[in-house]
Amino acid sequence: MSGAGSPTLTVDGTGITVVIVAGSWHEVVTDGLIAGAQRFLDDAGATHSLVRVPGSFELPIVSKAALDAGADAVVALGVIIRGGTPHFEYVSSATTDGLTRVALDTGKPVGFGVLTTDDEQQALDRAGIEGSKEDKGAEAAEAALATVVALRSLAR
Repeated sequence: MSGAGSPTLTVDGTGITVVIVAGSWHEVVTDGLIAGAQRFLDDAGATHSLVRVPGSFELPIVSKAALDAGADAVVALGVIIRGGTPHFEYVSSATTDGLTRVALDTGKPVGFGVLTTDDEQQALDRAGIEGSKEDKGAEAAEAALATVVALRSLAR
């Protein structure tokens, strides 16, 4: 599992507003990612809301709109499972590149919680649901909050 060696961060989210933007494909996995992100943000004291989009391809445009509307950070959550066509590569690349561009263009963090897996079991193992080995929704929220705090410390 890729979780080996991951940092443990302590982040105070007081005064930070986050929008969770989540795709709708693979509902069990996506709902697990959302629950993990919400749980982490609640525990950190951050204010948050949820916006659902059709799929991962739509995450960048809605994430940018949320940041332009005043959110301090976005947590982008989605699931892209490899199939038998090149579609997986196109959607994965466009989503990743788009979210990176959103973060750089807005100067605000985008927590990346988009699972790109070979099969459904790999996604379930990372969804933060009962029996999962990892909670990528919580990890993405943690990264987004920690980056807001780091950017604010640099601005001082």
